[in-house]
Amino acid sequence: MKATIMHAPGDVRYESVPDPRIERPTDAIIKLSATCICGSDLWPYRGISKQDGPAHMGHEYCGVVVEVGSAVKTIKPGQFVVGSFCISDNTCPHCAFGFHSSCAQGEFMSGAQAPYARVPLADGTLVATAELPNAEMIPHLLAVSDVLGTGWYAAVAAQVRPGSTAVVVGDGAVGLMGVLAASQLGAGRIIAMSRHASRQKLAREFGATDIVAERGDEGIARIKELTDGVGAESVLECVGMGESMDQAMGVCRPGGTIGYVGVPHGVSFDGQKLFFSQRRMLGGPAPVRRFLPDLMDRVLQGAIQPGKVFDLVLPIAEVAEGYKAMDERRAIKTLLRVE
Repeated sequence: MKATIMHAPGDVRYESVPDPRIERPTDAIIKLSATCICGSDLWPYRGISKQDGPAHMGHEYCGVVVEVGSAVKTIKPGQFVVGSFCISDNTCPHCAFGFHSSCAQGEFMSGAQAPYARVPLADGTLVATAELPNAEMIPHLLAVSDVLGTGWYAAVAAQVRPGSTAVVVGDGAVGLMGVLAASQLGAGRIIAMSRHASRQKLAREFGATDIVAERGDEGIARIKELTDGVGAESVLECVGMGESMDQAMGVCRPGGTIGYVGVPHGVSFDGQKLFFSQRRMLGGPAPVRRFLPDLMDRVLQGAIQPGKVFDLVLPIAEVAEGYKAMDERRAIKTLLRVE
């Protein structure tokens, strides 16, 4: 088959590779219904994250099971499944505690920007639907695999509660999903920090009550003004840069909580400042598997439509253009059609 390979920064190719096969008895092979490009894929694309040689790309996926290993008991061929970008057994102490992204047997999914993919630890990683979904549901279910699950974790980690005030730092796909999550979790006020009209519009559609376009000290001052000088009790940091973390720290009230899910680049903390700020912090790779059943149910019941975050749809053979469009901020998130 053909698959997406990143050879070097800016060099993405859709080229022939060996078909995936069962390598361990706990594996499954799935035929993807759709896949997509993640904002984190742009770090190596831009040369910010280093990689050793060509890399098989893609960690967001949903599709139909075509083959399972001899030890797979609950996942069956023919089922439609969604899986997390973090592989997990769903039984270890960390999984039982709700942190599947720290699974004792865990690893990160790769190779999903392709027509077929191997999923390790299939019983623990994949969640099946009761029946095959229709084509209109595919983008929304695909979003659950990572971008919605990560935005949801940001909101949960930030302790968004009914009636609370939440600030979302970052207007990329994860930030927009953080807005949706905060709305679903009952936040009374959701302030989205965004300078782009198309993203502001989507943030409003997902539940933002206020938009703040300012950044830096001006952005902090504007949010303090909106919150009567107090700040927000819940802040979702969805970028991972030093400036965005400073923004999150600056708008979080004492005793408030920052949920951070942006992969850190250039983030550091001053110990004294952190000590006296009295902010809680929780984040890291999202334990999406914890949330999959609930989020899939919300999608299938029509309660949420996270697939609206895909504003560019391309055939998978044009994956290089999808990367370029996201890198140039011509697209929020690219869905890749798998024929």
